Amino acid sequence: MLMPLHTDARQSGEPTEFDINPLYVRLAHEPVPKHTLPREPMLPDTAAQVVRDELLLDGNARLNLATFVTTWMEPQAQVLMTECLAKNMIDKDEYPQTAMLESRCVNILADLWHAPEGGDATGCSTTGSSEACMLAGMALLWRWRERQASSHPTTPGKAADAGAGRPNLVMGANVQVCWEKFCRYWQVEPRRVPMVPGRYHLTGPEAAARCDENTIGVVAILGSTMDGSYEPVGGISAELDRLAAAGGPDVPIHVDGASGGFVAPFLQPDLVWDFQVPRVASINTSGHKYGLVYPGVGWVVWREAAALPEDLIFKVNYLGGQMPTFALNFSRPGAQVAAQYYNFLRLGFPGYRRVHQECQDVAVHMSGRIAKMGPFELITEGRELPVFAFKIADPQARYSVFDLTERLRSRGWLVPAYTFPENLTDTAVIRLVVRNGFGRDLADAFLADLNHHWRTLAAHPSDCPPLVPKGKRQSFAH
Repeated sequence: MLMPLHTDARQSGEPTEFDINPLYVRLAHEPVPKHTLPREPMLPDTAAQVVRDELLLDGNARLNLATFVTTWMEPQAQVLMTECLAKNMIDKDEYPQTAMLESRCVNILADLWHAPEGGDATGCSTTGSSEACMLAGMALLWRWRERQASSHPTTPGKAADAGAGRPNLVMGANVQVCWEKFCRYWQVEPRRVPMVPGRYHLTGPEAAARCDENTIGVVAILGSTMDGSYEPVGGISAELDRLAAAGGPDVPIHVDGASGGFVAPFLQPDLVWDFQVPRVASINTSGHKYGLVYPGVGWVVWREAAALPEDLIFKVNYLGGQMPTFALNFSRPGAQVAAQYYNFLRLGFPGYRRVHQECQDVAVHMSGRIAKMGPFELITEGRELPVFAFKIADPQARYSVFDLTERLRSRGWLVPAYTFPENLTDTAVIRLVVRNGFGRDLADAFLADLNHHWRTLAAHPSDCPPLVPKGKRQSFAH
């Protein structure tokens, strides 16, 4: 059979005019709608490029010294996460091995935090520490209701906490906003202990003084959002022990270890803050902070099964099998849980210690250099969390930390400046978070830029008006 020397181009499968148009010629015909669906579909590469172009306006995550959240993982971990994106964590019957990895991670954390031995640990993964704090707060609230019910017997049909006052939660004014959310959403009175000069977080006497029979618990922060310092869990517990021994309420402690829960066991192994303290009922942490996983994953662990009221656990069977669940969120990917288990296997105890020690070494190096620059005063040095805060020492300075951070943005540095909470709102600071992937070279580059910009502002304050009016400045403590 003879084959034709030439084929009909119309039947050859050659690209159409739309296919061969350069990318931005395709986009020129009609603006991309922002608030409605496009009238016609796009080629996948075109849609992807449109999104990428807009994302160019975002800051560089690696230069973000505001966030505690992980911004670098090994390529192998990224591939593993991609392979698990389609797995829904809640479907434990369909993805039993992912559920097994979650259980192993909970048990690893329980062991790391010295939970009492005796079977599987009680805990779960969450979308982050905010959800973990909500779950821990709910457990405290339900246990308080149980105590009130036994102390104030009620007749059938009346509320379990009849005869009791409004429940309250004691915390420092430096807590992360998730605790304020918890109190508002569950109608719990927040009893905040304000900061004072020289004391930037909660201590035992202040906590015990605010407790009464309606206190559901005390929140101790292992790594303050404001300055990276640890609250003295052991000291707070000792004061609560004295309160209970004197006939006062027996108040449990929840440790918000969003960052410190993954740092203290490795860098401060002799610090007693976890389940070694008998009064600690529960602990949360963020896997996506110093757990070294991309967002978002958090963890919450209870001392024992009795610390988590059975009424809070739901059992559903419509995903296959009888499945218990305790969460505010239902569906979420299993990728972060797999990545957390990868990190546990990959790093082990020595690996986590080396990573966090390097972060702390960089933080102390930076804080030491900044202390010697001249205009700054350190609030913390980074010797607990690899996080430190500093302020402008000269009250007569004609520029502020807000002016300074705005100038640093011109070089790509994303740095938070904010005022402290009630009683210290006249104290404005810069806080720097050192994470895995922020090494000595980047640190020295930042220090050089900081030194240049404060000198420029000091020499020419009138030539450097603030980019944001003073009345509209916003703090962004992450």
